[in-house]
Amino acid sequence: MKMNPHSTTRSLVLAALFLALAFVLPMITGHVPQVGNMLCPMHFPILLCGFVLGGPWGLAVGFIAPLGAGVGLAAPLLRSLLAGRPEFFPTAFSMAFELAAYGLVSGVLWHKVKHTVPMMYASLVTTMVAGRLVWGAVRFVLAGLTGSSFPFSAFLSGALLTA
Repeated sequence: MKMNPHSTTRSLVLAALFLALAFVLPMITGHVPQVGNMLCPMHFPILLCGFVLGGPWGLAVGFIAPLGAGVGLAAPLLRSLLAGRPEFFPTAFSMAFELAAYGLVSGVLWHKVKHTVPMMYASLVTTMVAGRLVWGAVRFVLAGLTGSSFPFSAFLSGALLTA
């Protein structure tokens, strides 16, 4: 039996797999917080989802969990509610936007470039920069809304130095 590589059922199953990996991988590295914070294990499945399924699926898996169920919780938000990590506000909330950007940008870029190793790395670096910029922008807006501050040094530390 030959499967359609673009079927909605196949995409939904793969999206669920990537979402499950985004939920489980941090549990594996969570026993050593320094390692988990440096590796950012929730990011890998979202990046792969964008590369494999495309931008819209990557966006959805990065932000909405589970697809089609109407729950409307982001993968980091769902993990925050169920496992208590990451902290729900502002960490998980801003990560939801970051991961959505990862999924969207990785999918859009990968489907527009030639599939070569240099272009894969270029897409990955561009995606990671875009996601971190989105994370910083969301954290800045949240800080403004809550009356706290989010200086540029905090952005550099959170986006580049600790991860």
